Amino acid sequence: MRTIGIGTDIIETLRIAQMIERHGELFINRVYTPDEIEYCQSRKESTQHFAGRWAAKEAILKSLGTGWVKGISWRDVEVRNSGGGQPIVHLHGGALEASDKLGITRMLVSISHCRSHAIAFAQAVADDAILPE
Repeated sequence: MRTIGIGTDIIETLRIAQMIERHGELFINRVYTPDEIEYCQSRKESTQHFAGRWAAKEAILKSLGTGWVKGISWRDVEVRNSGGGQPIVHLHGGALEASDKLGITRMLVSISHCRSHAIAFAQAVADDAILPE
């Protein structure tokens, strides 16, 4: 296994809370998938979880080396949780295409948050047997 890219991001939880307050469902539905919305809204401190997902999406795209280029939308990067709570990355659309071009076979992510901030770290990895073109 080898590392293709890494990314990290930090966001103030208050910034996400203000976006939700200002734009409501329009913002939430533009940025988060239905599964992410359901997960975050089911948590006691939902804003912290929305902020954590935001940071994870940013970190994941940094690890791809793409950023927010044309053809990749917020919902192309989805973070779900395993039964034990581990965040699991699911890529769709443009993000999946970029990942496939790089030969990425797995995306690892770690998320932490508190009242004031959320941070995420992502690592894009490839199996040694699979080399990008």
